[in-house]
Amino acid sequence: MATDTLAAPGTAPAGPPRRRTGGIRSNENVAGWLFVAPVILILGLFMLLPILMALWVSLTGWNGQGSPFTGDVPFVGGDNYSRLFTEDGLARRDFMTAIRNNIYYVGIVVPVQTVLALGLALVVNNRLLKGKGFFRSAFYFPSVTSSVAISVVFLFLFANSGAVNRLLGLLGMDGPEWFADGRGVLHLLLGAFGVDSPPAALTSGGPFGLTWWDWLSGPSVAMTSIICLVIWTTSGTFMLMYLAALQNVPVALDEAGMLDGASRWQRFRYVTLPLLKPTTFLVVTLGLIGSWQVFDQVYVMSQGDPAKTTLTPAYLSYRTAFRDFDYGSGAAISFVLFLIIIVLTLFQRRLMADRDGPRRGRWWRRRVPEGS
Repeated sequence: MATDTLAAPGTAPAGPPRRRTGGIRSNENVAGWLFVAPVILILGLFMLLPILMALWVSLTGWNGQGSPFTGDVPFVGGDNYSRLFTEDGLARRDFMTAIRNNIYYVGIVVPVQTVLALGLALVVNNRLLKGKGFFRSAFYFPSVTSSVAISVVFLFLFANSGAVNRLLGLLGMDGPEWFADGRGVLHLLLGAFGVDSPPAALTSGGPFGLTWWDWLSGPSVAMTSIICLVIWTTSGTFMLMYLAALQNVPVALDEAGMLDGASRWQRFRYVTLPLLKPTTFLVVTLGLIGSWQVFDQVYVMSQGDPAKTTLTPAYLSYRTAFRDFDYGSGAAISFVLFLIIIVLTLFQRRLMADRDGPRRGRWWRRRVPEGS
């Protein structure tokens, strides 16, 4: 007997699910780009575009007349950069002198202002201190005052007949001519021990056009007064950062340390200070960037004098471009300064990285677990 078989209806093979092209998520992406588009446009127009224009100027010999983007402006390539490092001349000597001055400036300002800010924060965070609001305002007040106004005040304080020399006179010491003395502090200390003339080994040669005696001079007397000004005006801002971090430290941790018999120094060293590491990284980074960009105080108080001992890369870039009308070299100095700040910031980040946590290896060094 013939049996009739009913054919099963054909079913298409199951394939991957279709991706929805639209919906709420797509609308959110479009709305997000619309919201950030004005900011991107403004940053690109007023920050990224001028940076690219300045980079082009650093590769030319533009003297400030006309447009730097015409064919009349000579293209010099990397000559503006090579003159700062490899070619003997006044340009390299001035640039290396500015680098030397700024190295001593950063080496003193950043550690001192960081330690002072942390100390002030510990003082105003003390529970037993009365008048906390007054002291916080008093310590922070120099940070919100105009740097130009404070620089003028310090010019009067460090004048030959100013308050600082009068105070030193009461102590039986003769104050120096602060903004006319270009001698290095280390040279003065060696002179106090009878070393008045430099050894021949330190004057016969040195890197980048300066002798070793010049590199080892230390900050000048004039630069010391600028250093005092900057430390006084910047410590208040960093004090607030440390104060905010101290107020976020759990009190239970400090009390647990007291119950374990730890002294006040031990609680600070092993409990409080590790918790302040992110804030310390922020303070040191901001201090490092600001110290390499110092300009206002130098412009108002010394303009690089005496004997170029207060000359800094930022002020040298301004002077080269807007006084000597060598805009290409001035732009090159600014980009070298930018690279110095980037490299030092990355080095500092690596130096202050948390070594107790798991190390993040390169992706090609990571082992694939067995059985995966």
